[in-house]
Amino acid sequence: MTRTGFVHQALCFGSDAEFLDGARPFVDDGLAAGDAVLAVVRPGTARLLREALGGRAREVEFADAGDWYGAPSRTLGQYHAYCGRHGTDAVGAPRRVRIVGEPVWEGRTAFETGEWTRYESLLNVAFADSGHWILCPYDARTTPEGVMRTAGRTHPELVAGPRTPAAGTEYTDPAEFAAECDLSWPAGLPGGGEDLSFSHGRTSAVRRVLTTYAGQLGLSGRRTQDMVAAVHEAVSNALRFGGGQGVLRLRDDDTYVVCEIADAGTASAAGTAPFPGHLPPGVRDVSGHGMWVARQLSDLATERLGPTGSVVRLYFRRDPAASGGDGPERDGRADRAGGTAAGRPAGSGDRFDPGDPGVPAGPGSRADRADQDGGGDQGAALLDH
Repeated sequence: MTRTGFVHQALCFGSDAEFLDGARPFVDDGLAAGDAVLAVVRPGTARLLREALGGRAREVEFADAGDWYGAPSRTLGQYHAYCGRHGTDAVGAPRRVRIVGEPVWEGRTAFETGEWTRYESLLNVAFADSGHWILCPYDARTTPEGVMRTAGRTHPELVAGPRTPAAGTEYTDPAEFAAECDLSWPAGLPGGGEDLSFSHGRTSAVRRVLTTYAGQLGLSGRRTQDMVAAVHEAVSNALRFGGGQGVLRLRDDDTYVVCEIADAGTASAAGTAPFPGHLPPGVRDVSGHGMWVARQLSDLATERLGPTGSVVRLYFRRDPAASGGDGPERDGRADRAGGTAAGRPAGSGDRFDPGDPGVPAGPGSRADRADQDGGGDQGAALLDH
């Protein structure tokens, strides 16, 4: 089937045969058209698809959904980076990327599930200007009923069989859907913890308190670095847009370390961009990197932004294995059929470069200069005063 523009479909199925009825033609058509084809699926789904494809499975890149679907923003970043690497052919002409992306729903809390459904909706915005095609399998045998009902709201098309897409009659505009997701955020913070005021010239305590707090909870060095860097971005934005001062609140429960950054706002603050920090910034964008980086380094994030005050909460899993490893997936490369896992193991030593989401940073990169949203030297020096 020949299509133009971005296509985002949900494949809802109740048996292995129904999955193959929808997924195999999708892959076959892509290979025949010369598209890059990536299957990010569970091991059992990968076996089914490999057996159905036979020798052609070698032309498909397979990745384990358990590795990729650790945190919503990082997953979006990995797909964005993959499409960036494979979206042109050998002579530089545009090339379509087809993705079979099977989300992981089991074991999620209500908060986590809401953020993953938000991710599905955001794909329609993140790739709107591309020519790529994403097919998301939803297994009715294992997926919660409430999640199955949202598939038609987050996917413009539903696939019920071989080459038979139908328009999603309940499809909801991503901005409207995101506003609904905001209503399900946790209302309060866990008890205990520490509160710390910060302002220009008095931020060295932020790093010290964060590092000490992480050490008391037994977080690894890599996870502590991620937390300090992510909070740095939110604190930098508070100093720049929130009146030059704010409060950092540190809390934890059995699952997450929660860092809340609050400020009193300023009437002259710039208007809030749609989907702040959810969408990859352009390589040459001079702003907008801060919240993107904070989301890439944390597991979940919420924000309420406005001229009379803003509150950003960053959530870091205490068990990094539950979010795909010790820190974010910084690469996102997948292996050819027969390979092992998706991308380089998290925490392998690469530094995240927000200028090319999902790609390791090197000396001289934006991550190395630490100038996102912080105003050059101000941002670099924020936690080193």
